[in-house]
Amino acid sequence: MNASAPISSQAGVEHFDVLIVGAGISGVGAAYHMTRQLPGKSFVVLEALESFGGTWLTHKYPGIRSDSDLYTFGYRFKPWVGPPIATAEEILRYMGEVIEENDLAPRIRYRHRITNAAWSSDEGLWTVDVLREDTGEQRRFTTNFLWMCQGYYNHQEGYTPEWPGMADFKGRIIHPQTWPADAQIAGKKVVVIGSGATAATLIPNIADDCAHVTMLQRSPTYFVPGRNADDLADQLRELQIDETWVHEIVRRKRLYEGALFTRRSFEEPEAVKQELLAGVSAFVGPEIAAQHFTPRYRPWRQRIAFVPDGDIFRAVAAGKASVVTDEIDRFVENGILLKSGQVLEADVIVTATGFELSVMGGIPFQVDGQPVDWGSTVTYRGMMFTGVPNLVWVFGYFRASWTLRADLIADFVGRLLPHMDARGANKVTVALRPEDRDMPILPWIDPENFNPGYLMRGLNLMPKRGDKPEWQHTQDYWTEKDVFPTLDLDDAAFVYERARKPAVAAE
Repeated sequence: MNASAPISSQAGVEHFDVLIVGAGISGVGAAYHMTRQLPGKSFVVLEALESFGGTWLTHKYPGIRSDSDLYTFGYRFKPWVGPPIATAEEILRYMGEVIEENDLAPRIRYRHRITNAAWSSDEGLWTVDVLREDTGEQRRFTTNFLWMCQGYYNHQEGYTPEWPGMADFKGRIIHPQTWPADAQIAGKKVVVIGSGATAATLIPNIADDCAHVTMLQRSPTYFVPGRNADDLADQLRELQIDETWVHEIVRRKRLYEGALFTRRSFEEPEAVKQELLAGVSAFVGPEIAAQHFTPRYRPWRQRIAFVPDGDIFRAVAAGKASVVTDEIDRFVENGILLKSGQVLEADVIVTATGFELSVMGGIPFQVDGQPVDWGSTVTYRGMMFTGVPNLVWVFGYFRASWTLRADLIADFVGRLLPHMDARGANKVTVALRPEDRDMPILPWIDPENFNPGYLMRGLNLMPKRGDKPEWQHTQDYWTEKDVFPTLDLDDAAFVYERARKPAVAAE
């Protein structure tokens, strides 16, 4: 049987061994790993958008770029040869090369939006209903295993708070996630609300065109300014080292440095804080750094973005951009009235205020006719969930690159499916073991350690965690990279079964 071809179960229904949801960075990686680790399994990738890329396709605001370096955010199997921080265009080109070089295009179905997913224990199958958004056609797929790679936020709409007086503002309000093609900012006074990676990216990329741009923040954020280059990578290339080795060596170096930085942020937070502020002060001076770039929280309680060549700080130092730290009282006709009484005049207001959390892409799920309430499940290592069979979810790291975990989960799936075959099982569910019965059940993440707004707003929608490593997403890549390859697939946390009715047979 051709592993790329579907196995027909009935007229109008296509069956695949594995169904991958999403063709972003995780889904394309999952497809690659399927071809290498599970070449005898059939699979398909369903993507709601018109092309691959996920975040890098939907976000079109000026300057959109990664905030993680591409030596670790890029795939382990595909050397990165550009600058560490890459634009969306560069990342899309890189992903396109992965698809072309590995003949993945025939496996991907675009404009296929999943409207429902239902598991049957009798059949040992997921039935997935799909709307073809290009034709309006309703389609149905069945699969033995769902690999959820659709990310964690709503791609159609970002998060914008409701402020008083928004209807009174005579200018235009734009969210960066849905940046319009007809946005007019040349010669305009622009206020960008927010202080995260999006604001830090957008502001220096529009500062030369605007009359002036102001970053309005309620509280400051940590940033790491530095050269968008890697001296070690450049030296290795001068020595004509093969790019595969350049990628691996630089990747290991950056992961080592990331582990050290993360550990120090917990063990010596004040020293790390002063180092970060010194980097900002070098661009804007200690007074502005103290007033507008000194957060109230310790490092790494929220994600820290790398700022290539300190571009936002150079824009501030040059007077092309300014920072105001205050709170919004209300919108007014000509801008924003702050609680201090100051009015920030604006022609355009950009709400760089974050994402809307989306658990499993907002898809309705049922297991044996019962709706799945993800907030009532407990997660196994942040990728499987009690009571939900034959499903993994890729949810990456906060303090390391997302793709690192996508690779670890791919290796796990590459072990799990053959293990099920060897046991004669077509159903696997994770369940709390007897020794876990009295374990405290806690929110998905500890807000004392990490508390981004999108998670805090939707924490009740997320699966729960326990107080043991098996029953939580530890966010610790440096431990998981050693633990995941040795996970005992016969541990009592995994419950294997055989469906009462035969699964779809190959033709």
